[in-house]
Amino acid sequence: MSSLKLVTLVLSLYVYVYPSLAASFTPVDSYLIACGSSQNVTYLGQTYVPDSHQSSMISLDNQKKSNTVNSTSSVPLPVHQSARVFTTTTSYKFDIKKQGRHWVRLYFYPIPDHNLTSASLSVVTENFVLLNNYSFKSYNGSSHLFREYSINVTSDSLLLNFVPSNNSIAFINAIEVVSIPDELIPNEVTSVFPSTPINDISNHAFETVYRLNMGGPKLTPQNDTLGRIWENDKKYLHVNGSATSVSINPSMIKYTERVTPEIAPNWVYATAQTMGDANVADLDFNITWVLPVDPDFTYFIRAHFCDIMSPSLNTLVFNFYINAENAYLDLDLSSLTGNLDVPFYKDFVCNSSNDQSTLTVSVGPDKVAEDANAVLNGLEILKVSNEARSLDGFVSVDNLVVSGFKKNKQSGVIIAAVIGGFVVILLLGLCYCCLVAKRSKTGQRKPSWLPLPLYGNSLTVTKMSTASPKSGTASCISLASCNLGRNFTFQEIMDATNKFDENLLLGVGGFGRVYKGTMEDGTSVAVKRGNPRSEQGLAEFRTEIEMLSKLRHRHLVSLIGYCDERSEMILVYEYMANGPLRSHLYGTDLPPLSWKQRLEICIGAARGLHYLHTGAAQSIIHRDVKTTNILLDENFVAKVADFGLSKAGPSLDQTHVSTAVKGSFGYLDPEYFRRQQLTEKSDVYSFGVVLMEVICTRPALNPVLPRDQVNIAEWAMMWQKKGMLDQIMDGNLVGKVNSASLKKFGETAEKCLADYGVDRPSMGDVLWNLEYALQLEETSSALMEPDENSTNHIQVIPLTPTEPFENSTSMVDGANSYTDEDATSAVFSQLVNPRGR
Repeated sequence: MSSLKLVTLVLSLYVYVYPSLAASFTPVDSYLIACGSSQNVTYLGQTYVPDSHQSSMISLDNQKKSNTVNSTSSVPLPVHQSARVFTTTTSYKFDIKKQGRHWVRLYFYPIPDHNLTSASLSVVTENFVLLNNYSFKSYNGSSHLFREYSINVTSDSLLLNFVPSNNSIAFINAIEVVSIPDELIPNEVTSVFPSTPINDISNHAFETVYRLNMGGPKLTPQNDTLGRIWENDKKYLHVNGSATSVSINPSMIKYTERVTPEIAPNWVYATAQTMGDANVADLDFNITWVLPVDPDFTYFIRAHFCDIMSPSLNTLVFNFYINAENAYLDLDLSSLTGNLDVPFYKDFVCNSSNDQSTLTVSVGPDKVAEDANAVLNGLEILKVSNEARSLDGFVSVDNLVVSGFKKNKQSGVIIAAVIGGFVVILLLGLCYCCLVAKRSKTGQRKPSWLPLPLYGNSLTVTKMSTASPKSGTASCISLASCNLGRNFTFQEIMDATNKFDENLLLGVGGFGRVYKGTMEDGTSVAVKRGNPRSEQGLAEFRTEIEMLSKLRHRHLVSLIGYCDERSEMILVYEYMANGPLRSHLYGTDLPPLSWKQRLEICIGAARGLHYLHTGAAQSIIHRDVKTTNILLDENFVAKVADFGLSKAGPSLDQTHVSTAVKGSFGYLDPEYFRRQQLTEKSDVYSFGVVLMEVICTRPALNPVLPRDQVNIAEWAMMWQKKGMLDQIMDGNLVGKVNSASLKKFGETAEKCLADYGVDRPSMGDVLWNLEYALQLEETSSALMEPDENSTNHIQVIPLTPTEPFENSTSMVDGANSYTDEDATSAVFSQLVNPRGR
C-alpha cells in the first residue's frame, strides 16, 4: 500500500472515530432548508426543515405559484430527495439576527422523471448575482450541482431570488444560510502581481472554487467548526511524483490567537505535501498544483502552512508562488510562529494565469535554506465578485427580474430614487459638456496608465512607463514617439466595436477581451482590450507593440495600432476570420479540419516561429506557443499571435536567457520550468504539444481525466513510442490519413517533446519534417485517384520517410524566406520523389 493511501486510511478512520477536537463555533443565524419536502431531512448530522413550514424567521413569496416534486429512486444526497420548482420569479426571505458575513449554500439535483433537466435559472440576492442562466440541459444524470457563497449581509434580512430564464423553470433542493465570523475574510489583501495592498475586499461576495486538504483525506462538515468540505489535492498535482504526504496526530496542532479552528480545522494543519525528493539537487524544482478557473474573475487565495516535519526550528525556509510569480519568498515558518506544529496562513489576490483558464500554485525550496524542502498544508481559492457585483458573468442584479419582496417597497422611495437618478444624470451631462469644451480649447489628450491593481487601487504608473509593474517605477518614454503603429483614439475604438458590444466578442485571453471591429473604411480588425485586473499589463502591452512593430511576416499576425487613452491598453490587429486553431479542433461545432488542412496549418505556424528564431537581427522566443495563439484567416492560413510574453533570445556568446518562468501550463518546456533557462528549444517543446493537440483533438491539460491521461504530452508520447498514435487520433481522421505521413508527423512531435533541449530539433528541422509529411500525404492522394478510363484499383506504393539533415541549424535561409507564399526552398524540391532524396 502506498504511503499516501496508508496516511489517508489512518486519518480517515481517525476522523470517523473522533469527529472534532475543537470547540464548535455557534452561528447566530442558522437556516437549513429542505425545499419541497414534507418532513425533516438529516444530512451529515444536521437537520434540514421543510420550507413549507412558514415562520416569522423565513418566508417564501409566490409559494402558490410553485410546486414540489419528490424522488422515487435513489439520490446522491439525502437533501436531493425533494425539490421546489418555480415557473416565475420566487424569493426566500431570511431574517438576519446578526448582520455580517454568512454562508449561502445551494443544492441542485434534477430529480429524474420530473423534466427538471430543462431548467435554466438565475439566483440573485438584493446586491449580488450568484448564478446567471445556469442550464441543466447537459446534465448526464450522474452528478449534481453544489454552490457555496460567502456574502456580507448588511441588513436585517437576506433575499434569495430564483429566476427562471429562457422561458424555462427554476428549482432548488436545499438551502443553507449560516452566519460565520466576519474576520474570516480580511479587509485588506496583497495582490500578487504587482505586489500591492487591496482594500475593501471584504465588501465583495465570494464563491468557493477549491478548498484542498494537502496530503490528507476528504474532510466533511462534521470535522470543521464552520461546516466546510475539504478535498484531497492529489488530482490537481501537476507532477504526481513531485510531492510526498506527511502527517502527525491532529491533537498536536498548537493554535494561536491569530489562527483558530475557524480558519481551518486541525486535520488540515496535521497533514501536508512536501518535496517528493527532499534536498533535491535542483533547487529550482517545485511542487505545483494546476487548478482550472474562470479567466474573467479575480480570485482570493488563502494558503495554509504548518511545519510538521522539521526536527528543529530554523531549518525550513521555502518560497511560495502563484502563477509562477513570487507570492512569498524566504518563507521562514519558525520566525513567523516561534515553534513547530504552529499553523500559519497568508492571503493573496490574483487573476488566472492565462487564457487557458488555469491558476497555478507552487512551493519550492529556498536556495539558502539549510533544509532544501517546502511544505503546503491547505489551500482555499474563492472567486471574487466583479465590478457588476456578479459571480457569474457580467450581468448585474438590476438586469435580472427580481422578486415581489423588492417590488413591495414604498412608492415614495422609488420616486425619490428616480428623481435623484435624474438629477445625477443631469449633473454628469453638464460636467461632460464642460470637459469636452475644455479639450476642444487645448487640443491635447493626457491619458494615463492604470496598471494592475484591483478595482483601481493605488499604484500609479504614467502612460509612458516602461518599468515592470512590480517595481512601481516609471521612465518617461512616449509610445507615440517610437513609431509603433497607428495611435487610435478611444472614440475610434468605441465606434469600431459598437461600444464593445458583447455580440462582437471573439474571445477572452490572459490580457483581456478581444472584439471584432470595423473601421471607418470598412476594414475588419480585432480589438484586444486590456483588463486592468489582468496579470498581463503594461510590460506585456509594450512588449507586444514593440515586437510586432519590428516584425512583418505572412505567418505572424500584423499589428495595426494601439490606443492608450483613458487609462486603456488596447491593441488593434488584422482580423483573423477563422479564429484560433483550438476552436477547430475541439469544444465547438465547427466542421473538423482535414488532415491536409492540419498539416498546412502546422507548417504555417512553424514558418512563423522559424522566422522569429532566425529571421530577426536577434532571435525572438515566443514563450507562449499554444493552439489559442495560432490564428487562421479566411483562407485558413495560420499566423502566430500574442507576443506579450516574448523575449529576446540569447546572444551569440550565450546558450540561454535566465528569466522567471512564464507561459501556459501544459505547454511549458519542463527544462525551462526546472532551470528557469529559456532557449528557442522551449518554443519547440510547446509546438510539440500543439502537434499532439492537432492529432488527438483534446486540451493540453485535462484534470478530470485519469492521472495518466491528464497531460497530453505524456499520454500521447506513451502511444507514439508504441507506434500506436493512430489509436488515439481524432476519429474524424480514421481511414483518411496516409500511414507514412502520420508516422513522420508523430516522429516530429516526439522529437519536439524530448526532455532536454539539446535533443530537440530546431524549428527549421521541424518545418522540414512537416513539409515532408505533407508531401507524403499529397503524393498518396494523387496515387489513390484512379484513372477515369480504368476499372482497376491502383495499389498505393509504400512511402519511406527520410530524416532531415543531421545537426542542421536551418533548412531555410534568410529573414524573408517565407514572406512569399509561393517561395519554396531548394531543399523541398527533393521531395518530389517520395521514396527519398
